[in-house]
Amino acid sequence: MEEGKEEVKSFNDLGVCEQLVEACDNLGWKHPSKIQAEAIPHALEGKDLIGLAQTGSGKTGAFALPILQALLETPQAFFACVLSPTRELAIQIAEQFEALGSGIGVKCAVLVGGVDHMQQSIALGKRPHIVMATPGRLSDHLSNTKGFSLRTLKYLVLDEADRLLNDDFEKAIDEILEVIPRERKTYLFSATMTKKVRKLQRACLRNPVKIEAASKYSTVDTLKQQYLFVPDKHKDCYLVYILTEMSGSMSMVFTRTCDSTRLLALMLRNLGLRAIPISGHMNQAKRLGALNKFKAGECNILVCTDVASRGLDIPSVDMVINYNVPSNSKDYIHRVGRTARAGRTGVAISVVNQYELEWYIQIEKLIGKKLPKFPAHEEEVLLLLERVSEAKRISHMKIKEPGGKRNRKGGDDDGEEEIGRYLNGKLSKKSKKR
Repeated sequence: MEEGKEEVKSFNDLGVCEQLVEACDNLGWKHPSKIQAEAIPHALEGKDLIGLAQTGSGKTGAFALPILQALLETPQAFFACVLSPTRELAIQIAEQFEALGSGIGVKCAVLVGGVDHMQQSIALGKRPHIVMATPGRLSDHLSNTKGFSLRTLKYLVLDEADRLLNDDFEKAIDEILEVIPRERKTYLFSATMTKKVRKLQRACLRNPVKIEAASKYSTVDTLKQQYLFVPDKHKDCYLVYILTEMSGSMSMVFTRTCDSTRLLALMLRNLGLRAIPISGHMNQAKRLGALNKFKAGECNILVCTDVASRGLDIPSVDMVINYNVPSNSKDYIHRVGRTARAGRTGVAISVVNQYELEWYIQIEKLIGKKLPKFPAHEEEVLLLLERVSEAKRISHMKIKEPGGKRNRKGGDDDGEEEIGRYLNGKLSKKSKKR
């Protein structure tokens, strides 16, 4: 009997209709993930859901498939709205809906900051079925875009709900909840469960089914987690050493500030490594440009702030490096969740200095285990010191140049333009050789 229970179900067994099963098959989804297997049957019965699942576990599919199936049965404009905390995640969710709904002609609109308001108003005028949005921009359109409302909304999804409930979004979320129908299905998904998530659950869900496909704060079994305790003055050397030792990897390097993404990316570029930054200081076009270069493999190192730690699904990421340990230990779960996604393996390495030790201890408490050390020989690492110091000095000089200051103030460069020129140069040299 136990064996029967653990048998992996198909999407068909869960009650997903034939057209959507075919769409899953085309995306290479042969079997439902744990969160999908547990959530989809309840969603198809019309229940509200709270899904607690590890990042990278397939939770987008867990809410997208039931919504698309309901849309097939009763097609209408502005059928569902998915709220996410970051622009990149909203765009990615839209891509998944479009891929799953390509055979049924689903229309999506993405409402995020950093993109022309009028362009988005035109997209809303075409009456899409599904709207993906960040809370601030959706609230803005609900107030200011003539003829747009969500009065007929049937489904609301709050993805990465713990982050959506930060003070930054609270006012916009309240405004949205005021103007959408109370009679609707609501799905709340998060990798972490907090007091604020519980509070929202009481406020806007009706008798929800709670699905825990993860322990409260957990990482996947296929993720190898390690740490390095290093002197602060040699932190850059250890970073370069790790990236050199793992030179074939697609890596994400997390820092604490927007300025340090730029500085580190330039330093790594000066050492001949293919790095590109992404941060909140960059405009939306630059952020997407950096992400696309990374996804396409033109760069194999993405230096980022926590703007990239939520929900982004880049299957090829082999390694996450915490250059700065996050001050909020729960953010660690989201950062390392960028690798070892959907059953793949991955590595996460935290480079810890004396000032971050307290935060690192909080992370070990959160995940409930002591992490092993990454093997690094100090003598070998310090052989890099001269080259790394020179590369960093050149990066500082570039940032201090008048053009560098202007770009940072305008928030449009953050080193991406220069790295873009570097990449284009590299690519054109390759094409000449051919």
